[in-house]
Amino acid sequence: MAKEYYVYILLTENDTFYCGYTDDINKRFDAHKSGKGAKYTRANKPIKIIYQKAFKTKSEAMKEEYRIKQLTKEEKIALINSQPKTDNLLHIIKQTLTLKTLISLIVFTFLCLGIFAFINARIRGFSS
Repeated sequence: MAKEYYVYILLTENDTFYCGYTDDINKRFDAHKSGKGAKYTRANKPIKIIYQKAFKTKSEAMKEEYRIKQLTKEEKIALINSQPKTDNLLHIIKQTLTLKTLISLIVFTFLCLGIFAFINARIRGFSS
């Protein structure tokens, strides 16, 4: 799978925005929350990611970050509101669902199905 780069906008406790780019949104957001991100987010604690957009190259992401930083707050709000909510959710799922998590979910599902089948067989055995 090709590496993707993301431009993101964070909402801070002070009701301000922070815009940045990364190749791992969750890792970068955690860095911002722990005070190890940008100087701005150390003084303005981030609450949540309110916008993100994927790019195929780092250069494209950096250009979009620069473009967004030139926008007024009202224009940034319009950009955030123009992003389809389902697209936002799909990106969040894509970023948070790692291969390890997916394998764990599959194993858990099969375990639950096995337990259900066992219980169902026991119940049928008692009723016969």
